[in-house]
Amino acid sequence: MSAPRMRISRVPSKPVRRGADGDVTIDLWLTRDGGFETDLALRLTPAEAEVLHAQLCYALDDATASVITPVSKLPDCRKPAVGSEGVHWP
Repeated sequence: MSAPRMRISRVPSKPVRRGADGDVTIDLWLTRDGGFETDLALRLTPAEAEVLHAQLCYALDDATASVITPVSKLPDCRKPAVGSEGVHWP
């Protein structure tokens, strides 16, 4: 018997939100073998959210960003730096 296939994904209808305590909450769904199991909430401190933001921007550093969103509407972290061919981190 094989282990159940688990998947965690964002709840598409719920935006990321910031609580009164400053923590950031991301609502998630847990599915097992393709069927809904439960709702989850990932809570991050502001520092953890900043690190995740930086890591996502770095991981998404490719040419597909401008296909999805016009360059003029990309967040600053995804815009090319002066003198570089792409986004880079200090």
